[in-house]
Amino acid sequence: MNTLKNVLVFALLFLLIVGKSRAQTPKPPPTTFRDGTAEMGLAISADAACCVDIDNDGWTDLIVGGVVWRNNQGKGFTKIAEGFGSVVAADFDNDGFVDIFSCSQMKLYHNNGGKSFTEVPLPKLPPTVSRGACWGDFNNDGFVDLYIGGYEDWDRDITYPSFILMNDAGKGFHLAWTSSAYRTRGVTACDFNRSGRLSVYVSNYRLQPNQLIMSDAAGKFIDRAAEFNVVATSPGFDGGHSIGACWGDFDSDGEFDLFAGNFAHVDSRGDQPKSRFLRNVGPHEDYQFADLGTCGVFYQESYASPAAGDYDNDGYLDLFFTTVYGVASFSKPNFPVLYRNEGMFRFVDVTALSNVANLPPTYQAAWADFKHDGHLDLVAGGKLFINQCSNGYHWLELRLQGDGTHVNRSAIGAQVRIKLKDKIITRQVEAGTGEGNQNDLTLHFGLGAARGHIDIEIVWPDGKKQTLRHVQTDKFITIARKQ
Repeated sequence: MNTLKNVLVFALLFLLIVGKSRAQTPKPPPTTFRDGTAEMGLAISADAACCVDIDNDGWTDLIVGGVVWRNNQGKGFTKIAEGFGSVVAADFDNDGFVDIFSCSQMKLYHNNGGKSFTEVPLPKLPPTVSRGACWGDFNNDGFVDLYIGGYEDWDRDITYPSFILMNDAGKGFHLAWTSSAYRTRGVTACDFNRSGRLSVYVSNYRLQPNQLIMSDAAGKFIDRAAEFNVVATSPGFDGGHSIGACWGDFDSDGEFDLFAGNFAHVDSRGDQPKSRFLRNVGPHEDYQFADLGTCGVFYQESYASPAAGDYDNDGYLDLFFTTVYGVASFSKPNFPVLYRNEGMFRFVDVTALSNVANLPPTYQAAWADFKHDGHLDLVAGGKLFINQCSNGYHWLELRLQGDGTHVNRSAIGAQVRIKLKDKIITRQVEAGTGEGNQNDLTLHFGLGAARGHIDIEIVWPDGKKQTLRHVQTDKFITIARKQ
């Protein structure tokens, strides 16, 4: 009895000591943003944003509302071209400069050395209206292809086709696949099961099921969303009003998860399918996804386009989520929200705390480090929010370059993993997220308190692995694929 009493006393003392120690450990100051739009010389709309280095000077530029803005080494922006609509960007001909595809115009523009753009002829395409597209090398030939989502004409009850344009070795494109099954809003790609082939996650509207378009060795494209449990719906519904989704390793376990963003009315059958996190459970379960529900993302009717980025450098991907309406049904205010990831799929609203409150309705949400200070900035609601992070956490930023033969120059589809003591931080190079947006191709890693030298593993789209050891943290590094 005395032994049990001593054990209990010891345990109580231990908890008191630990609790006191934790209480005395100061929390990092909250990360805030400031509106740097005017300061940086920008005048931008709230349309979808594309963050990409147009002129290869190492600084991320910005394309919004069809206007191309050159980043002047983090000190401001200069307008260099306009008239392109909503775009996604990648180097389709492997000449070293990213080109742009306009979803709103259904046109492709070649980048002439970062100075101008010339329209490139495309094959005759089915009539369509698109709100989102993504680049990816879907047949692993070293050249990026295009998945273009087809939406709708609501008044005439038309479902426009989605299709894939395959790249003919940088000399043009041909129509390789088409589908008129559903009304698509956003598209985004990832090799979530490490198969060596990109899969496209398709966000469909009008309570239609989301799709996971995958290809086999013969090049046939099929929908396997139900098989992998990523339809993102609820009992009683075939699908949701999905607008956009984003891939990301939200629990830092080395596998790519999904966040599916759903606009959701209150339906006569009950609440329509809400936004949800879909966790990739990894190879031991054949890369199936577990539907975890909202994980702290509170209900708003008119949620729209999500974007994932580690804004506070703690090693966990955070989530910014926009809304369609300022005031939704029943006079309920809606507003874009910044959710901080506290680990293990726990998300908390830090919108007001981070100084990004009261934004207008928008589909615009994209992350990039425009100032090369190791902190992700946010483009949303027609504004550029500059990250004021001062928590002392460490970071690493990697710009990957394909060789133009085995791997596309933009390195779309490449994955990088950094193993720390308590987590595996994983990022991929992607060109298309949410609905019509694009985060920077440069990969950003928040490392928390980890500092000094770390090892990184790159898996290139052709399957080749490249390991770099003793990489210095708090650096911006360019890495080319080794032959």
